[in-house]
Amino acid sequence: MNHSDWIVPDWPAPPNVRALCTTRQGGASAPPWDSFNLGRLVGDDPAAVRANWAALAAATGARPVYLRQVHGTAVQPLDAETPDGIEADASTTQATGVACVAMAADCLPVLFTDTSGTRVAAAHAGWRGLAGGVLEAALTSFLPPALDQQALEAIKKEAYGDIIAWLGPCIGPTAFEVGPEVRDAFCAHDPQAAACFTAGAAPGKFMADLAGLARQRLRAAGVHALHGNDSSAAWCTVGNPSRFFSHRRDNAVLGSSGRFAACIWRV
Repeated sequence: MNHSDWIVPDWPAPPNVRALCTTRQGGASAPPWDSFNLGRLVGDDPAAVRANWAALAAATGARPVYLRQVHGTAVQPLDAETPDGIEADASTTQATGVACVAMAADCLPVLFTDTSGTRVAAAHAGWRGLAGGVLEAALTSFLPPALDQQALEAIKKEAYGDIIAWLGPCIGPTAFEVGPEVRDAFCAHDPQAAACFTAGAAPGKFMADLAGLARQRLRAAGVHALHGNDSSAAWCTVGNPSRFFSHRRDNAVLGSSGRFAACIWRV
């Protein structure tokens, strides 16, 4: 399998932290899941999906742990014994030999590490999870576990200044049409989120910048080392059909869409 099209994040991660983001290329799946589909519940041939997961494990040299993502905010700690299929939308680990995985097909995958490389995390952020606080939940895994809530709140911004984040491909701001309830959900949390919405072509609709909203929330949390998706066209899953899966683009026409994955692990 040729994986030359996969994305290796260009970010200042420490030497013991590795990361990659798959694309559609180099897999075993037939159309419309062609070809490197990692989605287990999208109608693809299970044997092809297993072959793709095996290829991902071989490429990482670690066990990529599959989560059943539900657009929530739960964060699953990983170790060598963690089974596949736990319901969560983010994962974190200090162990070696296991990879945190965020799957997507329009939603935003975000990878995290601290500058010392002692912990890594991955989060799956659709608009519901992002508005609900999945990125902030993933960040809390980098805080000391023994402090009480008041002490944790006091050190958050200082601690998060040590974290590096990489944002992967997602639906772009020229393709993500949403209703007013989406805009309201973000603006209720932070009125400055309004800057990430523009009027849509249809009455009452808005075009949303999902990656922009994520950058805004991460900066507000205290994370300023942000890399990857800058909301430009090259990162848009809808606008790059030969490279990225897109549920919004493909589901209505083809009846399904595959899933790509952003992965991070320690060596």
